[in-house]
Amino acid sequence: MEELIQRISAATGMDAATTTKAVGIILAFLQKEAPAEDVSRMFEAMPGSQELAAAHADDEGGGGLMGAIGGLMGGGGLMALAGKLSGAGLSMDQMQTLGKELFAYGREKAGEDAMGSIVGAVPGLGQFV
Repeated sequence: MEELIQRISAATGMDAATTTKAVGIILAFLQKEAPAEDVSRMFEAMPGSQELAAAHADDEGGGGLMGAIGGLMGGGGLMALAGKLSGAGLSMDQMQTLGKELFAYGREKAGEDAMGSIVGAVPGLGQFV
């Protein structure tokens, strides 16, 4: 996980603590929203990801405007994730860069099949990764 955190921190300009929290929020989201078999393959290929997801599984992170909009639209999916990341202090640009880097790393470690299936299973995710 340290390699991934450093890579994302360098790309986004975020400190390691913020990056770690944001990655944990995304991993917890994927664990909840994506096919379990594919997420398990990703977690196996990325040591420490299961623990990081578990540490942030209930992290509400404040929500902000994006969280409020997500709540009005049913409270789930990418809008809720964006609200959590916004509450953790990320800008929209940082969220997009983080997503691209996380999924590129996932493809390197778990392969295109697992990551492609995850992206395909979560509505709207493809536009961010």
